[in-house]
Amino acid sequence: MPRRTAATLASSGEVLRLIRTGEAVTRADIGRVTGLSRPAVQLRVGELLERGLVVERDDAPSTGGRPPVRLEFNAAGGVVLVAALGASRTRVAVCDLAGRELDGREFAMDVEEGPDVVLPLLMDTWDELLGDRPRSTIRGVGMGVPATVEFAQGRTESARVMASWTGVVIPPIIRTRFPVPVLVDNDVNVLAIGEHRGVYPDLGDLMFVKISTRIGAGVIAGGGILRGALGAAGEIGHIPVLDGGGVLCRCGNTGCVDSVASGTALLRDLRAAGKDVKTIADVTALVRAGDAETMATVREAGRRIGEVLAGAVNILNPSVVVLGGDVAEAFGPLVSSIREVVYRRSTALATRRLHIEPSRLGAGAGISGCAVMVLDHVLSPEAVDETMPVSSPRVPSL
Repeated sequence: MPRRTAATLASSGEVLRLIRTGEAVTRADIGRVTGLSRPAVQLRVGELLERGLVVERDDAPSTGGRPPVRLEFNAAGGVVLVAALGASRTRVAVCDLAGRELDGREFAMDVEEGPDVVLPLLMDTWDELLGDRPRSTIRGVGMGVPATVEFAQGRTESARVMASWTGVVIPPIIRTRFPVPVLVDNDVNVLAIGEHRGVYPDLGDLMFVKISTRIGAGVIAGGGILRGALGAAGEIGHIPVLDGGGVLCRCGNTGCVDSVASGTALLRDLRAAGKDVKTIADVTALVRAGDAETMATVREAGRRIGEVLAGAVNILNPSVVVLGGDVAEAFGPLVSSIREVVYRRSTALATRRLHIEPSRLGAGAGISGCAVMVLDHVLSPEAVDETMPVSSPRVPSL
């Protein structure tokens, strides 16, 4: 890797990046890596200390004489507010600047009640979780919602699904209570971000598939989330399957995999077959009891999902497909059917090193992903520099 120069590492935000990544942990390191003069280094470190983003430690090893002061990213220097919304359950949390959850709450909530009900409830919950923490320590807000999201604007675009949310631009609503950067993304995208950063940070290509009330995917490509031109990437739930039977989907089309293999579809089909099932837990009980009809229905759902994923694997060639959501977590036969079809229907090269694994973080991936998403933004060199005093020089000093 070529040596970075003062021309590319001049700002306080870039210095913070070096400290966060461990590339430079003393003032001397910063000067050596960037080529900045001592006064320039002192200026930038002083700005970061003043903002509470960096702290000094005097426990660095010494090679003789006075030990150097070590600089450390201050994860306690602020908080971010995060919320991972599902169709029926929501997790809300306050995290530190390292993404660690400080306080959180999970509760049942129907997002179909609409933004006028859901968003005030979220903001009230954040207020309660913040407790005595100063509101000035809030650095940003990250949210995942079960809808297609135009990421740049934070606008939900669900014309037929979650109709009451269609066209709602969420960030300005949140900023009326919390005037900080607000980032909103699709719920499965934040799950993919959380699982990637928390479990597979060294892999550049991953697909997270959520199989729950609905079916969707989040794609990591080249180390970053793939949103597409307007945020619609990963909507695999609305890919039709060969034998969808003309079942009407929420999106208005027929035979989508979401309409024939999601948790909602499983409950519908089993009730039609005379099974007394109200929740996925009831289906799980029948599977564990060895009910043949239920087992066959679950396996068929897995086969249909596998059919769609085989095509996605051929297009994207991920290193790992992570299966999450309460349906995937509950049913081994469904996961086995998915694996069987993907390995049979995808190309030999695409599956040569492919792993299909259950989510290791579970529902926690949503909170983790929301935190990573907003922290990557508010702690980026550009965002940090924008918060510095206007009088601070932006031109590198040698």
